[in-house]
Amino acid sequence: LHAHLVIQIGNFSIDKNLHHWINDGLMAIFFLLVSLEIKREVLDGQLSSRSQISLPVIAAFGGLIFPSIIYISLNWGNSATLQGWAIPAATDIAFALGVLTLLGNRVPESLKLTLVSIAIIDDLGAIVIIAFFYSGKIQAMYLLLMLASIIILIIFNRLNIRSFIPYLIVGIFLWDFTHSSGIHATIAGVLLALTIPHKDKKNENSHKNSMLIKLEHAISPYVAFGIMPIFAFANAGVSLEGLSIATLMNPVPLGILCGLFFGKQFGVFIFSYVSIKLKFAEMPNDSDWLKLYGVG
Repeated sequence: LHAHLVIQIGNFSIDKNLHHWINDGLMAIFFLLVSLEIKREVLDGQLSSRSQISLPVIAAFGGLIFPSIIYISLNWGNSATLQGWAIPAATDIAFALGVLTLLGNRVPESLKLTLVSIAIIDDLGAIVIIAFFYSGKIQAMYLLLMLASIIILIIFNRLNIRSFIPYLIVGIFLWDFTHSSGIHATIAGVLLALTIPHKDKKNENSHKNSMLIKLEHAISPYVAFGIMPIFAFANAGVSLEGLSIATLMNPVPLGILCGLFFGKQFGVFIFSYVSIKLKFAEMPNDSDWLKLYGVG
């Protein structure tokens, strides 16, 4: 996992160890897939109404706020450890979705989609937090190059280009610019997915030629049976050597544990419950309060 893999063309090179290639490279493809699924559902699926898309947005907001509050309350008065408040705010989307997928058809498809949406919005929120509160290394030049890449992709979309090759070429540059800018490289997958065309502008009622659906179906097996197991393998094996109950009771680990375990479930569920009761959002299809709490 620590072996270095270098890609070089002339003076341009990317030198990363295998572990980073998995987490920054392969996971960008994972984010591309889940973002394609969300875009399809937002355009003409289970997230196509405002009340349906509101639920994951509001729930993700709760999933960011509650863990942060719990961590801050347990580390209040210690300026050094207080800075870790954003750690429990992030959700591990791949593992969360993997666990839910293991439950099979006992979990409604709409609820899986809700979790994916919550996790992606949650991750985007965490990246914004890092950019504003933690990062001193954001590179403005690469942000501009990211913006230029996105504009080119949008132009491809507006011109109704139906071949994936141009999107792929610009997407690779977008990934490198995102990585170099200081923003997590996986966000390039989300940005690329947003520009992939769905309906053919010449035939709005037909999805047979949908580039989005074709791409989604093409990469789905590789993500499910390749990328996710590799990611799980590469990120497992956390050393518990020297760990004791006393260690876990220190403010930082306790804040992270309680923030993640209690903060996520209560934040996601309470914000979801209130938004549904106040008619700001709708309960996902074939779901109930217990299943929604389980997702939290």
